[in-house]
Amino acid sequence: MNLAAIIFFAGVAGALLIVPRRWAVVPLLVGCTYMTMAQGIKVGPVSLPIYRMLLLVGFARILTKYERVPGKLNRLDILMIVWGMWVIASSFFHDQARAGVVYACGIVFNQLLFYYLIRIWCTNLDEVTDVLRVVALLLVPIAVEMLSEKITGRNLFASFGGVPNHVLIREGSLRAQGPFRHPILAGTVGATCIPLFIGIIRRRSTAAVLGIIACLVITFASASSGPVMSALAGLGATSLFRFRRYVPALQKIAVALYLMLMLTMSKPPYYLISKIDISGGSTGWHRSYLIDQTFRHISEWWAFGTDETRHWMPNQGFALDPHHTDITNVYIGFGVTAGLLGMTMFIWIMWTSFCWVGNACKRFEAEDITVAFFVWCIGCALFAHAITGLSVAYFDQSIIYLWLCIAILSSTYSSDYGPTSNMASGDTPPQANWDSESRYRHGNTIAI
Repeated sequence: MNLAAIIFFAGVAGALLIVPRRWAVVPLLVGCTYMTMAQGIKVGPVSLPIYRMLLLVGFARILTKYERVPGKLNRLDILMIVWGMWVIASSFFHDQARAGVVYACGIVFNQLLFYYLIRIWCTNLDEVTDVLRVVALLLVPIAVEMLSEKITGRNLFASFGGVPNHVLIREGSLRAQGPFRHPILAGTVGATCIPLFIGIIRRRSTAAVLGIIACLVITFASASSGPVMSALAGLGATSLFRFRRYVPALQKIAVALYLMLMLTMSKPPYYLISKIDISGGSTGWHRSYLIDQTFRHISEWWAFGTDETRHWMPNQGFALDPHHTDITNVYIGFGVTAGLLGMTMFIWIMWTSFCWVGNACKRFEAEDITVAFFVWCIGCALFAHAITGLSVAYFDQSIIYLWLCIAILSSTYSSDYGPTSNMASGDTPPQANWDSESRYRHGNTIAI
């Protein structure tokens, strides 16, 4: 690490240890978002970028301060643990030198620990709102820096390493990336956060408006088709709130339409991804063909994943990797890492989260429509990630924004339905609402 990174880490880690519990998420998000993946240390075969070191500091905090997930573990918490256990178990069937136990433990550590830190530090809707307000303000400096990249062609985060000094150019457009490892990932963070800030606009209007503007600037500055589609997906889902009762029917129509396209198109419907090119120079065909090749080679990866995918698409992806093609799909990425069960469990986690959004909205729409809309918007942000995952593999700190959505949905569900309950989809939760003092009530008890 260089001197600037050491000072940055010391300040953020110190804050992470001493701030009150409900604000512990702030230094964690600041450190993970602002610092590039190049800064860190290496201990033997274990790589510890600052992002991972801050997770260790957070883990030390919850041990020393005896902070725990309130109440019993809910279904999502258990699914996350089982998923992590399977990823590690499947790693014993991989080449230990390249994708073995150490690699799998790194994946589980990054994602499972971040999820649980959010669960511990954000326990109700009030705290979730405060976190989203911080995220909105957090993205403003990144938007300003990326706009500067777009104008000057220089990345100010390059001084930390891990990102190029000169901005990438494609089809004549400068593609800003800020502290992230690729412009698409930077744009994805901005695009998928828009619904989150729409959800808090009635309670934290200034921060929400600043966050939305910042997200739009980040999406524009990335000059990538994927983030634009992510933004449209999130905004489209948000606009359906007024018609939420018809969403089950729309889901059935979507499935029927896909089946109809399968019968009428010469290629599978997922090749429609190859037709999308908003910013120019899109690689949509690569993403479609990757899905096609994954199905064709399912016998190679379904059990425990695989260490060899280069032969799937020998002329695609990073030439420096002799073993893998460019896996630009988060679902396929989990399949390559942990087989069909690993992919299925990730989809199950996403599906459970969406089901909880529907349940919560049904509960709150008759009591407090603003709360129902807030939860709906969190689900819309997750939906934007779900769509993005078809064409993007998160390979830097941007993945924390995916798990942030899942974790805060898990926290709001547990808060809504009672911290000691593990309710089925049809069960009725206790009374809950935002009151005029912006406290989230659990019956007659204010959850603080």
